[in-house]
Amino acid sequence: MPGEIGIGRLAKSAGVGVETIRFYQREGLIAVPPKPPGGQRRYAPETALRIGFVKQAQRLGFSLAEVKSLLLLEDGQSCRETRALAQRKLEAIRARIADLQRMRRTLAGLIAECESGKRPRRCPIIGSLSRQVPPRLGA
Repeated sequence: MPGEIGIGRLAKSAGVGVETIRFYQREGLIAVPPKPPGGQRRYAPETALRIGFVKQAQRLGFSLAEVKSLLLLEDGQSCRETRALAQRKLEAIRARIADLQRMRRTLAGLIAECESGKRPRRCPIIGSLSRQVPPRLGA
């Protein structure tokens, strides 16, 4: 077909490596074009746009499984389902931020304890990490 390109040119135009394209094919994110006898697979130039879609979704924190779901909705007619998926991702990001803030406070407190000038019998950081902590239920 006129305008179709090889995998190397597709990779360059999409800003990814050839192995990324092959990985996306194995994962079902992009189609594997037929290979003519004795020839190379040729890709429609629009495949680069689909790869861009995948990469942008990943930058927003979507997993490859979630990207697959988004690709099923890419016709733009399923805004409710797309919004629900995005809302779940936003909630997960907010929970992760809360976890990171808690970790930051804990580490800052332990570092401050180390820098207090007092000579503790045991390093507060090592002591904190060595404590037996019961496993979280449901984790």
